[in-house]
Amino acid sequence: MGRERGEPQPIGNVVAELMARRGLNRTRTAEECEAAWREAVGPWLAEQTRLGAFRGGKLEVLAAHSALLQELGFMKAEIIAKLNARLPGGPVVDLRFRVGKLS
Repeated sequence: MGRERGEPQPIGNVVAELMARRGLNRTRTAEECEAAWREAVGPWLAEQTRLGAFRGGKLEVLAAHSALLQELGFMKAEIIAKLNARLPGGPVVDLRFRVGKLS
């Protein structure tokens, strides 16, 4: 017999169900993120950048040189939309660009 509506449920079950509904229980692999990034920016920019940390909807992106920061900045809204279309789950709300080593 299932639980009737309004009956108390263990909090763990409620949280797990809520996370599943929102897609928050799905962890993204590095490969999924890299593939989505490559599709969003194209092969040339993907080779000139590396993905960093993803926290609170903000994705850090390392670029090979400062000229790329400006180009990526102009494309920011378009990139975010493409990433969100390719990555289910928690949305990317911002991109943070900085120059860094790509090794």
